[in-house]
Amino acid sequence: MLGISVLILTKNEEQDLPGCLASVQWCDDVHVFDSLSDDKTLAIAAVAGATITSRKFENWSAHQNWGLQNIPFKHSWVLYIDADERVSESLYQALQAFDTTTANVAFEIQRRDFAWNGVWLKHSQISPFYIRLFRPQKMRYERLVNPLSVVDGQVGKLKGYLDHYPFSKGFKFWFSRHLSYADMEAAIRIEEIGAGKRFSLKKAIFSTDFTEKRYHQKGLFYKLPGRPLIKWSYMVFIRMAFLDGVAGVTYATLQSIYEYFIVLKTKEILGNGVKNKQTDIFTNSGVD
Repeated sequence: MLGISVLILTKNEEQDLPGCLASVQWCDDVHVFDSLSDDKTLAIAAVAGATITSRKFENWSAHQNWGLQNIPFKHSWVLYIDADERVSESLYQALQAFDTTTANVAFEIQRRDFAWNGVWLKHSQISPFYIRLFRPQKMRYERLVNPLSVVDGQVGKLKGYLDHYPFSKGFKFWFSRHLSYADMEAAIRIEEIGAGKRFSLKKAIFSTDFTEKRYHQKGLFYKLPGRPLIKWSYMVFIRMAFLDGVAGVTYATLQSIYEYFIVLKTKEILGNGVKNKQTDIFTNSGVD
């Protein structure tokens, strides 16, 4: 067995969890961190011998941070994966050769996103590298959704692929999940507007810190007009999503729709805020 613990986040994952667990059979310390599932998720995890921790989900960063701080991992290194992800053979080989005494405290792993038809969205992925192997005491997360990984120490890169199947439950589930993501992204945007946060173009382009660079890129991107169209054009023509065929162009379109969800939700919140303020003014004016 490798000296690495595995952390899997779940919420009603009876469909995807068996395949995920099968891909980490090599681990002697698998933890399923569940958000109060009401399907067969916990039964599947128990049969596989995983340690189960249940907690109500608040938001992504709060949930992940709580898990890293409170789950009693057996090993000093943790591999974090979602139920719709799989450790590929190439990643397993890299983990077998992994030196747990390295000076790095975390490692980026390249994720392969696969479309509904099995096509690897090689050119369509905007950010293929994610920090997924780390010392838990050196890692924390920020943001309500699509959290930023903040590492206290040096980060390296590990060979091999983490395979991701975002459409395993179909398009309806994908849209439903991204509608909830849009709610949280809009809430973050409103908070940034209220706080008057400023973002640096210099850091967005030249920062050597991946987390800092991504933070400023996202902040600046949210200020651009026509974001959905910009995102689609960037994915199709600059990232060359068209090289992934119909799946790539379709995925770019879905991502631009998701971006439009965020735009609409942000406008909705701002509009409600204006209405509430007008109502308060009218109420406080003493007019009946």
